[in-house]
Amino acid sequence: MRIRVLGTLHAETAGVSIAPSAAKPRQILALLALQSRHIVPVSDLMEEVWGAGPPRSAPTTLQTYILQLRRRLRAALGAPAPLPGAGTTAPCDPHAPSDKDILATRHGGYQLEVADCDVDALEFARLTRTGHAAYEAGDMAKSARLLNSALALWRGPALADLPHGKHLSIEATRLEESRLGALERRIDADLRMGRHREVLGELCALRGRYPLYENLHALLMVAFHQDGRSSDALIAFRRLRGTLVEELGLEPSPRIDRLHQAILRGEDALDAWRGSGSGQAAGLAG
Repeated sequence: MRIRVLGTLHAETAGVSIAPSAAKPRQILALLALQSRHIVPVSDLMEEVWGAGPPRSAPTTLQTYILQLRRRLRAALGAPAPLPGAGTTAPCDPHAPSDKDILATRHGGYQLEVADCDVDALEFARLTRTGHAAYEAGDMAKSARLLNSALALWRGPALADLPHGKHLSIEATRLEESRLGALERRIDADLRMGRHREVLGELCALRGRYPLYENLHALLMVAFHQDGRSSDALIAFRRLRGTLVEELGLEPSPRIDRLHQAILRGEDALDAWRGSGSGQAAGLAG
């Protein structure tokens, strides 16, 4: 089975789509996939679909949605796999897992048995973990490669075509924060390898997309300075400061100010940013 949630929902097994068309079963499938191989309590599933006050019929309706998902799984699993050569198919494997093995009923909930590598959000988490570990170990090339692979899994905003109840809202926010953290660190690794020209265009676009995300602005300042464009680095600082003051009534953080002062003194901007603790997870200004 392959399930993708980093963008629109897509789920298939044996080359056959198992994603339902109705919104509520799609929410259930997405939440089960994000918690793959863990039990998702019935209460969480009902809260996701119906909120804090589910109707009295919610438990029965939830069972109906689970049965619908199993029927789609069963139909896909029953389709014979294609073999090389036109018009030939392989017989069904009698030892293959059934729909009830894949979408299992557990005490108090349900559990989707899918490998992490088959759910894009879980594969993203694995790649980012190893990418961050490589960065901390000082292997910038490996870190950038792994984080690039993780970011390439995204096809748009997470869970883009689904209604978000309480639990999917939390998951979407968590995934977006992880994406930004991976993006920032990958660019940081590129800068440490001297790839400032390669990332300048990307950073200029990100500045417009995330006008309050201080660390991305700081990396843009570093890239400009490394490229011999100190005036543009200072303009980037003034633009960030103006946005923060106008939108939030805040001055830039002390570490951004230290970077600004280092650029004014003609010092190495990357060393100044490294010394200010840029390796820590980025946060939104304010």
